[in-house]
Amino acid sequence: MDSDGSTFEGRDLHLELGGRGGLRSSLEEALREAIRSGRLTALTRLPSTRALAADLGLARGTVTDAYDQLAAEGWLVARQGSGTRVASAPMPAEEVSP
Repeated sequence: MDSDGSTFEGRDLHLELGGRGGLRSSLEEALREAIRSGRLTALTRLPSTRALAADLGLARGTVTDAYDQLAAEGWLVARQGSGTRVASAPMPAEEVSP
């Protein structure tokens, strides 16, 4: 899978999936890059795991695992019933190990 997109909050999110690692790590890196580049700004609500998985043709568990990992790293904030958002102060790129 080279690239795809997802629509949320009235915008298209184009994620480049591919490169090293599996689909989950590709999705994690694509989301990190979208945050670093400013395409995803602080407090932006992300699509549900179900919606993003359907749009990208991935298993929902793959998206859930990617969101969980990015939340553990401080990039995202997830609250049950409130959705997943970009953290208000995402980690700088140099503090994240590949």
